Amino acid sequence: MSTAAESVLRVEKGLADPEELAAITAVLLARAAAQPAATPAHRGRSTAGWRRLERTPGFRAPHSWQG
Repeated sequence: MSTAAESVLRVEKGLADPEELAAITAVLLARAAAQPAATPAHRGRSTAGWRRLERTPGFRAPHSWQG
């Protein structure tokens, strides 16, 4: 249970005015309430269609860029 004296935000460095805290609170609440963009139902293939897995080597080095 929170009381009126308990603060939700804490200023780590510097001095923030009540107006500045209100502004950042409004921005954070607006971002939290925003709905994410609808993702398309069909994204297509995640790999190239021409890639033939039977032709790839069985081992790839840990430092390989193809991993």
